[in-house]
Amino acid sequence: MQITASAPTRIDLAGGTIDIWPLYLFHPGAQTLNVAISLRAHARITPRSDALVELVSEDTHRQVTLPPDTRLRDDRTLPLLGRLAHHFGARGLTLTTRGESPAGAGIAGSSALNIAVCGALNAWSQRGLDDEALLAVARDIEAQVIDVPTGLQDYRPALYGGISAVELRPGATPRVALSVDAHDLQSRLVLCYTGEPRNSGTNNWDITKRHIDGDRDIRDCFDAIRDTATAMRAALEASDWDAVARHLATEWANRRRLSSGVSTPAIDRLIADATAAGAHAAKVCGAGGGGCLVAMVPPDRHATVSEALAAGGARLLPFAIEHEGLRVG
Repeated sequence: MQITASAPTRIDLAGGTIDIWPLYLFHPGAQTLNVAISLRAHARITPRSDALVELVSEDTHRQVTLPPDTRLRDDRTLPLLGRLAHHFGARGLTLTTRGESPAGAGIAGSSALNIAVCGALNAWSQRGLDDEALLAVARDIEAQVIDVPTGLQDYRPALYGGISAVELRPGATPRVALSVDAHDLQSRLVLCYTGEPRNSGTNNWDITKRHIDGDRDIRDCFDAIRDTATAMRAALEASDWDAVARHLATEWANRRRLSSGVSTPAIDRLIADATAAGAHAAKVCGAGGGGCLVAMVPPDRHATVSEALAAGGARLLPFAIEHEGLRVG
């Protein structure tokens, strides 16, 4: 029996990084806003005739076959896949993965892959974990692999799809679907890959440490990130696109204050190109330092901004807003 699963990536609009535990506990009212998109991560499980576990990453061209014991858990060839397979008691199977987004794109490709793999292994093992239990497994095992705390927002668009807020409260971090015209929003977004991959774990951990150590500038910046997300949510639900664009620009300005590595000369040039072509605002997705850039544009300038970004060396990533989250079949 073959099992397949897929999960969408996302564009983060506002409130990123503050979703790392325990940062949001120090900023009451914190939330993140994100949009699931049709660039999906895929996982496939096929049975083997022996007890071994074969892991195959089509994106990285890595492959390893291991016995179903601690060697599977601790192998560093494909560490996330190995730990997830070990956690679910995998044996006698081949687990193959691939992603539709570029590596290091900043649109939560690793989190989408994590959720897709968890969904496939949950079905294979017949454990019957619900969505929140699946999220907890994905979050905790990813933290073990990257050796730093993970954020909470990226698993939710992968699980549920749609346009949503993740409200970050003590004791609960619920996802709330937002009443936004998806076609209207999609017609105003241009997504491209800058060509520079990024390492969000490194950036975010440095920022987290500075926050915990009491860096006043960092804490003030997170207050501003929280307030911008609150304002953008209201603007999205009112379809006030000019205000959404202003808040996206403010989000980027606040994010740049977090670390000198959030932007790069290449990113600055692309944002300048997009703005000159008619974009109202632009920001890097995820932690920054590379990856994808999203621009907020008037619908009649969508093609012009896209052409300017491509001329500047970016790779355009066509997408649709994805209303369906994790699929398992």
